Amino acid sequence: MAVKDRDRFSTATRIRLLGEQTAARVYRSQTKRQARRSRLTGRAALLALVLCTLVVALAYPIRQYVSQRADIADQQRLQEQARQRVQHLRDLKARWQDDAYAAQQIRQRLHYVMPGETGFIVIDPKAAEQSHADLGAADRSWYANVWDGVDKADASDQ
Repeated sequence: MAVKDRDRFSTATRIRLLGEQTAARVYRSQTKRQARRSRLTGRAALLALVLCTLVVALAYPIRQYVSQRADIADQQRLQEQARQRVQHLRDLKARWQDDAYAAQQIRQRLHYVMPGETGFIVIDPKAAEQSHADLGAADRSWYANVWDGVDKADASDQ
């Protein structure tokens, strides 16, 4: 026991105890300081600043890229429509090369008939009624006829 008491009061033991106590106080003060410390450190602020700068610097080029991709898609769509129109016109040209199709179109559009046939044209009854209504225009004054003509021309544009 004498050795144990002697160790308890030895200089090395006291220094070790003082070191442990000091370490405990430092640890407690650091944890209190960390609890009070803001979560935004200097490195985090610098990282946020760099990220914001990159976003601002890349916003315009990315917008231009997206806009150009949309323009490219529009042009490709127009190109496909033009290809389809060219194909349709080639088909129509090939049809007109056929004599039977040409004869059919001539008969239909120009009202031609073959020798020995009798041609008939069916008139729309509504068109005949309108032409009879126009005959009454001679009974009205000239300026009423002029304004009716203007109204009809305006209505036909719409």
